[in-house]
Amino acid sequence: MGNCFFSQDKNTNVRVSLPAVCFVWEIAMVVLFGIFVRYNEEADAHWGEYKKTHNITTDMENDFYYRYPSFQDVHVMIFVGFGFLMTFLKRYSFGAVGFTFLIAAFGLQWALLMQGWFHSLDYSTGKILIGIENLINADFCCGGVLIAFGALLGKVSPVQMMVVSLFGVTLYAVEEYIILNLLHCRDAGGSMVIHTFGGYYGLAISWILYRPNLNKSKHLNGSVYHSDLFAMIGTLFLWLFWPSFNSAIANHGDGQHRAAINTYISLAASVVTAVAISSMTEKRGRLDMVHIQNATLAGGVAMGASAEFMISPYGSLIVGFFCGIISTFGFKFVSPFLEKHLKLQDTCGIHNLHAVPGMLGGFISAIVAAMASESVYSKEGLIATLGLEGNYANRGAGTQGGYQAAGTCVAMVFGIVGGAIVGLILKLPIWGDPADDNCFDDEVYWEVPEDEESIPPVLEYNNHMAHKHQDRCDSNYNLEQL
Repeated sequence: MGNCFFSQDKNTNVRVSLPAVCFVWEIAMVVLFGIFVRYNEEADAHWGEYKKTHNITTDMENDFYYRYPSFQDVHVMIFVGFGFLMTFLKRYSFGAVGFTFLIAAFGLQWALLMQGWFHSLDYSTGKILIGIENLINADFCCGGVLIAFGALLGKVSPVQMMVVSLFGVTLYAVEEYIILNLLHCRDAGGSMVIHTFGGYYGLAISWILYRPNLNKSKHLNGSVYHSDLFAMIGTLFLWLFWPSFNSAIANHGDGQHRAAINTYISLAASVVTAVAISSMTEKRGRLDMVHIQNATLAGGVAMGASAEFMISPYGSLIVGFFCGIISTFGFKFVSPFLEKHLKLQDTCGIHNLHAVPGMLGGFISAIVAAMASESVYSKEGLIATLGLEGNYANRGAGTQGGYQAAGTCVAMVFGIVGGAIVGLILKLPIWGDPADDNCFDDEVYWEVPEDEESIPPVLEYNNHMAHKHQDRCDSNYNLEQL
C-alpha cells in the first residue's frame, strides 16, 4: 500500500487514549450487561423449578457438567496458548502475553453481547440468556481476533488492537450467524468461522497497514533461544487442548466423542510431517523451530469443520498428514513470497497456520458432508450430525456439502473485506502506533525492568521466517562484558 497522506512522525504516548478507550468501553459493557444480560434457565436460581417442570431428576443433567471441562481447556488455549505462542520475538514477550490478555478480556464481554443478540435473545423479554455454552462461544470469538493479532504483532498500538477487537468481534458475530444459522453449516471446531475469518481478517489489515521501511526494525524481528522456548510452551498448550477446542460445542454423545478422536489423530500426523518437511528444506537437515511451533498445529485447524463427521480415523490421519506439509511449506516459501511481492507483512505467519488450513478444513468438510450416507451414519446419525431436521429435513447430504463450501467462502469474504475496512480506519494518525524503526519492542508501551535493559543484546540467531543464519556462531560477549 505504501505511505500516503497519513504518514507522519509517530507519537506512541497512549497515556490518554488507552485509559479513555478502556474506561469508556468497560462502562459501556456495564450498562449493556445491566440492560440485556441475564442467566439462562440452567444457571438461574430457579433451576430447581425448571427441573420439576422438565422431568429432570438430577443436577448432573445441568449442561455445566457436560461443557465446563471443555470450557476450561478452551479458556487456557485462549489466554495461555495464544499468548505464549506469540512470545517468539526477542523483545516483545510482554506485548504478546499482555495484549493477548487485554484483547481476550475485552473481547469476551463484547462477544457475549454480540453473539447473545443473534443466538440467545429471549424475544419475549428482550434479554440475552447466558450459560456455560455462551462462555465457550465467546472464547471462540476471541480466538478469531487473536489470530488476526498474530499478523499485526509488534506493529500496532494497544489502542489499535482494541479497535481491531471491537470490529473483529462484531464481524465475527455476523458471519457466524450467516454461516451457522442462515446457511446451516456444521463447523464445531471453527475451521470456517474462527480460523478462516480470523486469518484473512488479520492478513487484510496487515496488507492495508503495510510498512515499506519495516526493515529498520529487522534486528528485533526475530527470536533468541529462550524466546523460542517460551513460544513452544504456547504450542504445547494449544496442541494438548485442541481436541477439547474442536469438541467443546459438538453434539453430546457420539458427536463430541468423535470430534475429540478425529482432532487427536490429525494433530499427531501433522507433527510428524511438519518435522519431516522442516528437516528436508533446511541445510544439513536441521529443524526450524518456527515450523515446529506452528505447522504442528495445522491438523487441528483443518479438522475443525469435519470434527463431528464420520471422516474415519484414517481420514483424520490424511488431513493431518497433508496439512503439516502444506503449513510447513507455507512458512518456508509462501510467507517470504507474500512479503516480497504482495507487500503482506505477516509477523506470526497466520496465513500458513490459520487462513489456509482453515479454508482447506472448510472445503474438506464440504466433501465429507456430500459423501455422507445412511449406510455409514445410520438414519438418525445422519440427521443428528448434519442437522437435517426441522426446516432442513429435506436437505440432502450433497446439498449440505454445497452449503459447507459456501460457508467457507462467506468467512473469507467477511475476513478480507472487513479487514480492509478496519485497516483503513487504523491508518488514521491518532492511534499511537510505533514508527517503522520502533516496532517489535516492548519498551514502546511497557515499563521494562532495568536489569533486563542493562544486559547487552543477545546475538540474533533467528528471524521468525525469512532472514535465517544457517551457520550459527558463538557469541562475541565475554564474561567481563556480561
